Amino acid sequence: MNRKYMSQSFIHIIFTAAVIFSIGAALIIWGKALLTKAEEPVRLPVIMYHSIYTDTPTEYAVSPQQVESDLQWLKNNGYETVTAEQVIAYTQHRGNLPENAVMITLDDGFYNNLSVLVPLLEKYDMTAVVSVVGSYIDNNAVKDPHNPKYSYLTWEDIGELLQSGRIEAGNHTYGMHSLYDGRIGCAISEGETEEEYHKALSDDIQRLQGEFREKIGFSPVIFTYPFGSISRESLPVIRESGFLMTLTCRESVNYITREPDCLYGIGRYNRSGLYSTEEFMAKLFNS
Repeated sequence: MNRKYMSQSFIHIIFTAAVIFSIGAALIIWGKALLTKAEEPVRLPVIMYHSIYTDTPTEYAVSPQQVESDLQWLKNNGYETVTAEQVIAYTQHRGNLPENAVMITLDDGFYNNLSVLVPLLEKYDMTAVVSVVGSYIDNNAVKDPHNPKYSYLTWEDIGELLQSGRIEAGNHTYGMHSLYDGRIGCAISEGETEEEYHKALSDDIQRLQGEFREKIGFSPVIFTYPFGSISRESLPVIRESGFLMTLTCRESVNYITREPDCLYGIGRYNRSGLYSTEEFMAKLFNS
């Protein structure tokens, strides 16, 4: 056979294969794009509790009876709690979220999140995120541990929370949960340069992340803003620190897409103890 003809045939085969491969790849990409475009965002209301041990409910404290009433209401009305891990995976095109999804979160790291909440989560087959403040663990919890009325979680308690399989842990800063040092939470202060702010925030966040790794061999991927005080300048530090989700105190429902960026700035509804379950749920789900 003519060598020139063989060469031309070989080139033709290679060219045809390349065209077929390119068309196939384009169809796959196009199909994925259509699928993503066709998917409706998942509506995700998020509840924010704090302490759950009180005989006199306040704006930031509820009774165990109120929490159980809430969980029972969610269960009876067909709502399913989702973990932060599930939500993060969804944005990364892994898995799906239930239609009636809801997320439960708790701030500050009260001991009653372990002693009271975990048994209730087990009873109703639910999950929650507990965001802790490092200085509360190292100072308050050590001095006066395990009183369900006011104590904070110790590192041993946090390890037990994670082992329960019902709780994920979040970073609520080491020492920036304060209004008394010239800074509002972890927001940038007036007159502070971005460079100074980035260093202060990074040092604080990494201090708590380091203690998580040292004490229980775990690094949270959830960051919770103290007092919901968000600074646009904080986001680069939060991303660089490996956080994939941030929780705010802005009362708004979230719409989760397949885009990971939608998880920076999750809105939550504070569960005030001054509402009945029915009143709070009407606010949460009718917004």
